[in-house]
Amino acid sequence: MKSVRIAGGLGFYGDSWQPIKASIERGNVQYVCSDHLAELTLAILQKDRQRDPNLGYTRDLVPMLAELLPLAVPRGIKFVLNAGGLNPLAAREVLLNALKKFGIKLKVGVVLGDAVLERLDELQAMGVSLAHMDTGADIAAVRDRLLFASAYLGARPVVEALEAGAQIVLTGRVADAALFLAPLVRELGWRWDEWDRLAQGVVVGHLLECSGQATGGNFGGAWRSMPDLAHIGYPVAEVWENGDTIITKAPGTGGHVSFDTLREQLLYEVHDPRHYLTPDVDVDMTTLRLEEIGADAVRVTGATGRPAPQTLKIVAGYEDGYMGQAMIGYAWPDAFAKAQAAASIIEQQMADSGLRAEETLVEYVGYNSIHGPLADPSHLDELNEVYLRVAVRCADKREAAKLERLFPPLALSGPPFIGGAGGMTGPRGLLGIWPTLAPRAIIEEYIRVSVEESEL
Repeated sequence: MKSVRIAGGLGFYGDSWQPIKASIERGNVQYVCSDHLAELTLAILQKDRQRDPNLGYTRDLVPMLAELLPLAVPRGIKFVLNAGGLNPLAAREVLLNALKKFGIKLKVGVVLGDAVLERLDELQAMGVSLAHMDTGADIAAVRDRLLFASAYLGARPVVEALEAGAQIVLTGRVADAALFLAPLVRELGWRWDEWDRLAQGVVVGHLLECSGQATGGNFGGAWRSMPDLAHIGYPVAEVWENGDTIITKAPGTGGHVSFDTLREQLLYEVHDPRHYLTPDVDVDMTTLRLEEIGADAVRVTGATGRPAPQTLKIVAGYEDGYMGQAMIGYAWPDAFAKAQAAASIIEQQMADSGLRAEETLVEYVGYNSIHGPLADPSHLDELNEVYLRVAVRCADKREAAKLERLFPPLALSGPPFIGGAGGMTGPRGLLGIWPTLAPRAIIEEYIRVSVEESEL
């Protein structure tokens, strides 16, 4: 029975690609699928594009492939990456120029059609409400501040690009697991109505999409027992025609693949395991079976699927004011009490200056900046150091700028023994996220695939 081996790539923009080298050299893989995007990433890329319209893609694309292609090309390994971000065509152009410089001749495909900002009026004219999918709010509240809108596409256009001969496929906002499902459909000949196989493929993609998180990184169990995380291996999946899968990693790499590491990743970002909705299939994870069959080898079987939903998710970003922030630290004794006193001073001076903020955050790094209201207050008197952080969100940039000017005088006119200050980098524009739904047929009719070969 035929099988295909796929290596997990990056889990986010800025992740390390060094572990991918081991997967290429010792993992016997045919594909590397790399997930560079998140909602936060789209906001970062939008800020890049505002500075330069030729940007908007993840700029780790070329440096990563510059190191990996010399290893991958002789082995015939293909890449699927959503590094196109908000500007897949620009990503391909910069990559084609780099391939020419490297002397490498490859076909690069792009998937277009996820960008729907310019179609929002058309969608509403067709009766699509575009209401906020969580709150039901009317999009009119942010419509004039929208900067981008991207639909989550499925695996079909990626398969189309692979069938057209693409050795590297660049996409924009494609659902994370779809990057991995596409090579399985292409190589194993799965049909688009084989729901159980598609569900199994989505599960594989979901297990591989977060790089080292499936192999012992960020592990909430016996994390101290994870070997050699400095040289962690990223997950590798071998998938057979019937969907049966073995998850492993390249020999000689750090980390660990086990029932526990995989089940933790499996439930990551899953609200309802009976209905994990993707553009390609509605996945039921409760029928899955994970079985350790050897060292760093887990067999995954049994996912079941239902027909894909008739809507696609859209994530839109809009201007949401400006953030001003500043920090100042205090040392033992009474570190927390000093930080609290400083916060009272700042809050009073904010009121005196008439600073108009839509939202204010006061937190104490070293006590509650991570756990918030769940922080344990029983040892406050024993804290060695505490940093006060105050942040405001303001509609007016000038209002946000007022905050950081209040902090420097605390050095001589506030509580004693400050231990440093930071965060005072000037107001920063904020982007809000607007999730919504639209009928898939209206979105998919605009999807286009283009394949172009690099020149030598």
